[in-house]
Amino acid sequence: MNQSSKITRQQFLKLGAFAASAALLPQFDAFAASTKKVGLQLYTLRDLMAKDPVGTLKQVAKIGYKEVEPYGYSDGKFFGKTPKEFAALLKELGMVAPSGHYTTGKTMPKMKGTLTNDWKRAVDDAAAIGQKYMVCAYLFPEERTKLDDYMRFADLFNKSAEVCKAAGIQFCYHNHDFEFKPLSGKVPYDVLLGNTDKNLVKLELDLYWATFAKQDPVALFKKSPGRFPLWHVKDMEKTPERAFAPVGTGSINFQRIFDAKKTAGMTHYFVEQDVCKLPPLESIAISIKNIEKLTV
Repeated sequence: MNQSSKITRQQFLKLGAFAASAALLPQFDAFAASTKKVGLQLYTLRDLMAKDPVGTLKQVAKIGYKEVEPYGYSDGKFFGKTPKEFAALLKELGMVAPSGHYTTGKTMPKMKGTLTNDWKRAVDDAAAIGQKYMVCAYLFPEERTKLDDYMRFADLFNKSAEVCKAAGIQFCYHNHDFEFKPLSGKVPYDVLLGNTDKNLVKLELDLYWATFAKQDPVALFKKSPGRFPLWHVKDMEKTPERAFAPVGTGSINFQRIFDAKKTAGMTHYFVEQDVCKLPPLESIAISIKNIEKLTV
């Protein structure tokens, strides 16, 4: 999400919506076509996606991304398109969407397509576009004020994951930094892992946020081997603020982390940059270029 890992309900809904009139994006020259199945969390391009989702996805494909992770699904639509329309668009562009982001619905009870409102339909629509993973993307601040909240979410995740499993989809949870801050003497992330079925509920580890919280991703993999099929790959500036940075331009040793992919059980990884100082398309182009240099 953002640098403080906080977002309001109004901001989320605004990000998930898009303008009725599409703005044409300028042509963007790719550095090189990717030879790896590098993914992109589309939240990185949320402003562009809001104006012109089709044009933006064309630019993403041109830069070399093979996989995308959508966000903002609501009431049967992906960026305003039906599952059939969205799947056809991805196929036309030579991309797939193996994973997608969703919310609990606790703070937005009227929003359809969340863990607590019309979840079965969301699962069916995810299956229709070929998703193999559905990820709870974020817990809003008002949803997690005490440790018992995490206990209740662990139960909700188990139940949501059962619905996913019936459709051949794996449920996951995506972290920020707040899950690693102790509450009542316990670490919420440990509570979530310890109270969810390890086969039903897997993790999408955000490498930046884990590092920001002073956690070692490799140590987390070793602690819960095979439980991290998805990663978010974003770098951290070498500054006191430790702001977001394109992959390969900051302080995180990604080769060390990718060397532990078997321990993690990693199957897909997605570039994400919550805030970009450069134009977002330029930032994701730098990230994929530098990922190409890694042994993945």
